[in-house]
Amino acid sequence: MLRSFLPLFMMTFFICLFIVLMQFLWRYIDDLVGKGLSVGVIGELFFYAALTMVPMALPLAILLASLMTFGNLGERFELTAIKASGVSLLKVMKPLIIFIGLVAVGAFFFQNNVLPIAQTKMWTLLYSVRQKSPELEIPEGVFYDQIPGYNFYVGKKNPQTGELYDIMIYDVSRGFENVRVILADSGQLKMAEDKEHLFLRLHDGKQFENLRETAFSGIGANQPYRRESFRLKEILMAFDAGFNRMDESGMRNQYVGKNITELKATIDSVGERVDSVGAIYARDLKEATYLRVSYDELQYTPDGKTRLVRRPDVAMPAGPIDIDSLFYKRNPGQTATYIAMAISRVQRAKQEYEFKSYAMEDDRYTIRRHGIEMQKKFTLSFACLVFFFIGAPLGAIIRKGGLGTPLVISVFLFIVYYIIDNTGYKMARDGKLEVWQGIWLSSAVLLPLGIFFTYKAMRDSAVFNMDAYRLFWLRLRGKLRRELEVKEFVMQEVEPARARQLVSAFREGCLNLAEGYRRLPMWKRAWYFVRRYPPRTQAQMLLNDLVEYLADSRSPQVIALVNEFPFQVTARNARSCARTASLLEEIIDKQQIDNI
Repeated sequence: MLRSFLPLFMMTFFICLFIVLMQFLWRYIDDLVGKGLSVGVIGELFFYAALTMVPMALPLAILLASLMTFGNLGERFELTAIKASGVSLLKVMKPLIIFIGLVAVGAFFFQNNVLPIAQTKMWTLLYSVRQKSPELEIPEGVFYDQIPGYNFYVGKKNPQTGELYDIMIYDVSRGFENVRVILADSGQLKMAEDKEHLFLRLHDGKQFENLRETAFSGIGANQPYRRESFRLKEILMAFDAGFNRMDESGMRNQYVGKNITELKATIDSVGERVDSVGAIYARDLKEATYLRVSYDELQYTPDGKTRLVRRPDVAMPAGPIDIDSLFYKRNPGQTATYIAMAISRVQRAKQEYEFKSYAMEDDRYTIRRHGIEMQKKFTLSFACLVFFFIGAPLGAIIRKGGLGTPLVISVFLFIVYYIIDNTGYKMARDGKLEVWQGIWLSSAVLLPLGIFFTYKAMRDSAVFNMDAYRLFWLRLRGKLRRELEVKEFVMQEVEPARARQLVSAFREGCLNLAEGYRRLPMWKRAWYFVRRYPPRTQAQMLLNDLVEYLADSRSPQVIALVNEFPFQVTARNARSCARTASLLEEIIDKQQIDNI
């Protein structure tokens, strides 16, 4: 089994890893193109990205490899021969279960020890690539703004000599108010040896410049303006074309660069801070008094003016308060002032607590992100086991090898897993669910599926037999009919007396079922919906005996009426079965013994 599984597992793993790596490339292609990066930098980025994509490729590879392995065994009837020799499916899977268990253990240590380093280096390198200046390549006929502080326009270029023609340059390095415009017939643009400057040589041109910095202040002051004509002009522009790596320490302190021990330490420290700050806020809320009476009064001064005299606030007593009474003893003109002051105070309190809530929400978000990363250390190992117990039994059931059918089924199951996993992740990140509930949601959904397929495969159930589902649906609806035919040779002749006795017993059983069920109260009907109703069980047994005995009849009329009986006798079709049995009794009485 290992010799059959391991080559397929390695092949599918690298194929899946290549596919998810191409997804990474398509996502960040805009950050890589046109930067003039060396092959070493791109290879290093792809290597760390491949390590980061292992948690996504590994479960899919296990699912596809197990499907193909057991599908090939079933298609070549090797699995049938193994079962016929007395070896159970679980015993056949035992070597692969041990191997997948070792893979799951290795996946846990990979998630805990290798993945944080790989993620730190990948994101640091990716951010460094994003900040690198693009490769200098000025196009024809359009403005080029990738040189900081300058906008270039080139009418034509000579690809062989690098000569530029019809040049227009907008120099905004000193601000838009001091813009400088340069026009030139031709020129050359080269990189300096230090890779940090551009050297521009222009021929036969003019320069226009506003000198706003030296302008006189005041309304209507004239602005100095300078115009310059030149035969040769040389300009040195700052342009860092090198690749500078960022420091990894900042990314290492994020949740993607920590193992379980560091994640737990961060969660505990941030959680302790949240609890302490929350306790302080709760204490302030308890001790705060929001309803106070302010004895502000308007008094007249000797010169005839008014002034507002403020007295110390007095806390309101406990119990019901008549708010309208606060205005009765005051000047009616002060009512609007009191209301404005109250609204202002409430708004300040609201803004203060909103700011506190935002600060605490940031800490809770940090706790959730670290908790999600810690739970992911375990979900990969469990997902490997779940996908194996889905793929191996499913391959034994469908018995289709190769890459076609297993690939379609694997992709479909993995898409379902990815959608559920991504949904749970976002709900856990946003606080809609607990962290462990959101991250383990996909595994909890697929685990019953793996148990179901394993149970069915061990009992050789036809899970994907569409005819069985069709017959079950027709039988459930009562539209499935028998297809007995008159036999040329029979093993036992049908005796009319015995046939008459079986038909009469079945007719009486159907009538008893219909009448007894009609007299049952509603609660007993609900009870017998769950459990078997004894008259129905008896009528079903009589029907089975009747059909088995009359199947050897030589009379086409008898066979035709037997085909009219349903497969299952119920209270709804009991009277119809009794009428058919009565017709069958009349035919048996009229027919001769040899014809029955």
